[in-house]
Amino acid sequence: MITRPLDLASRLRAEPRSFDVLFYVNVGALALFFAVFGSRFVLAPGFGAEFRLPQVAGARSGAMPARYHLSVLNSGQIFTEDGLLDWRQLGRWLKAKAVAGDRPSLLIRGSEGVPLATAERITSMAYAAGFGDVIWSAEEPAAQTPLDGGP
Repeated sequence: MITRPLDLASRLRAEPRSFDVLFYVNVGALALFFAVFGSRFVLAPGFGAEFRLPQVAGARSGAMPARYHLSVLNSGQIFTEDGLLDWRQLGRWLKAKAVAGDRPSLLIRGSEGVPLATAERITSMAYAAGFGDVIWSAEEPAAQTPLDGGP
């Protein structure tokens, strides 16, 4: 009885005895892929389309440069240049940054719906850490034209 009528196994090439250059190129490409796309800058949670600064009349007149900044979302997530921080990590981050300079300023970019309790807690933590100025960012409201229904 013939179990293998085409006898394909005898016509195959022998297995390579060592790894060739293409194998190392593939391994290097995979390592690069995971190094780049596995970083916190690519896969970390970020700002969605719903992130909007509050609109306050006269926001530009009170603008001033800040040495450090952080962003706060409605959900309570706090982002710095070091990534997502919890409250304990935020306290350490604020102390480390305040020690680095002579009463530096801090800009907080809070989303429109950030609770007042969160804003107060971050502001008091920043002042206690040694920041001289704590600035909450806002946008100037868009000027309405007669076509928009404004005066």
